[in-house]
Amino acid sequence: MIEVNRNGDVWVFAQQDNGKLNDVSLELLSKGRELADQLKVPLAAALLGQDVEPLAQSLFHHGADKVYLAEHNLLETYQANTYAKALCELITRHKPQIVIYGATPRGRDLAPRVASAMKAGLTADCTDLDIGDNTDPSTKVTHKNLLLQIRPAFGGNIIATIVNYDRWPQMATVRAGVMPMPTPDTSRNGSVVKEKVELELADVLIQVIEKSQREKRVNLKGSRIIVSGGAGVGSPEGFGLLRELANALGGEVGASRAAVDSGFIDKDHQVGQTGTTVRPALYIAVGISGAIQHRAGMQESAKVLAVNTDPDAPIFSIAHYGIVGDYREVVPKLIKAVKARA
Repeated sequence: MIEVNRNGDVWVFAQQDNGKLNDVSLELLSKGRELADQLKVPLAAALLGQDVEPLAQSLFHHGADKVYLAEHNLLETYQANTYAKALCELITRHKPQIVIYGATPRGRDLAPRVASAMKAGLTADCTDLDIGDNTDPSTKVTHKNLLLQIRPAFGGNIIATIVNYDRWPQMATVRAGVMPMPTPDTSRNGSVVKEKVELELADVLIQVIEKSQREKRVNLKGSRIIVSGGAGVGSPEGFGLLRELANALGGEVGASRAAVDSGFIDKDHQVGQTGTTVRPALYIAVGISGAIQHRAGMQESAKVLAVNTDPDAPIFSIAHYGIVGDYREVVPKLIKAVKARA
């Protein structure tokens, strides 16, 4: 655990994959900017890799004031051990008060290692962050300007606010897609702080012989219209009808976990707490009951249209428009109406 520095910067771990910034890092800069402004401290990004300095400009455009840049040939390929060691060096050196990571596979791997090494607390899979005061019930001492780490708990049935009173820095991972992507301001600039980190071959625990990565077949986060199906669709063939509607609208096909678990469609399409978090202009939920785990991944959609045979389905509680009926009758009529307007 490093010494408490209540005036330290707010940091965002800037995840980059093969020299490209992950969208969640840019999303976190939006929330990080809010937190830093509330605390009246700078917002910084920690950027690790090899030959990644050109990415700093995009971090400035999306809200960062500073970029702590650690470049090393042993950081070219992500490995938990080397990245954790390098990031711990930077945190120990500069003592930020808050460090936030995207809750990506990499962030979920890296953040707990860093938190453990720093003897700091960590809240995983947050859906929101804020700054506020909180009283420690054991000491009755009120701590000001703490990081309020907000996330679903008990299977999504409650929303918990978690705080750390005496473990520093305050750390959290945040789900991708729950924060809005900031509009880049190309007039913004900042300072690059180049850092040397002590790494050696002994720190590399795995030798990478070859890298192979399958591209996702669907871009849910980038789609303005999503037509999602649930267990009520009943079959892979039913998703063919949803795909026809999505194509007519120029959108993508999504799915609930129940539909994915039933084998109706692959996991790349899954929306929800254990899938992708989305916020499209229009979300059409077909045969989805609306379990809280699914709603957590799509409730920020601008407009929601629900189609379900059950008038009491929970999805109707957040839908702007609802149709009670069999999707096999409703969806063809929607397709016909969309095509008639084309």
